[in-house]
Amino acid sequence: MTTDDAQGRTLEPSALKALAHPLRVRIYDLLSERGPQTASSLAALIGETSGATSYHLRALAAHDLIREVPERGTARERWWDRPRGRITMPGPAEAMSPSNRAAAQIVTTEFLRLRHQTLMDYINRPDSEQPEGWKDAGLIMTTMLDITPEQMAELRQELTAVVDAAVERYRGQESLPGTRRVSLRAEVFDLPAANSRGMLNQE
Repeated sequence: MTTDDAQGRTLEPSALKALAHPLRVRIYDLLSERGPQTASSLAALIGETSGATSYHLRALAAHDLIREVPERGTARERWWDRPRGRITMPGPAEAMSPSNRAAAQIVTTEFLRLRHQTLMDYINRPDSEQPEGWKDAGLIMTTMLDITPEQMAELRQELTAVVDAAVERYRGQESLPGTRRVSLRAEVFDLPAANSRGMLNQE
């Protein structure tokens, strides 16, 4: 799970467990996607009460997963943002306690569910809602490779370097005219055991 900074944080068990709630993952994801929000604005986006979002915001803040933006706040409304940076699950999963492993599964599953929903929303967006110049700017691509674990690790490093370079290149542009926040996704993982023809190995 990445955001917009090459520097990252591996979630300690207490922070992982604090995040392990579908609504908190959703709040965390919205703060990444839309920037600073209040409990009221998040409630409107999610369809919850501001009391519920306020409670979950405080729980996330207690573990430094998000932070208050005091310069934007008032006596009646507090603004919240999430720190820049990549977050990763503590691992490997086999080394976790059962409770930590369950928390990691909740967080990962919800992040991926939201990620897929965002992609489907993009695919199904009507042309009338596509701003000028953005209609053909995106890329959805899947390919299959036959490689070794060492080659996949090398490819992972190359893709990470490309993403990190883009983060540095476009850092600080959020207020420039014509910019929009975009989702940049890179995935590389092994498929179930298969022979060279791509059929499942029956042995």
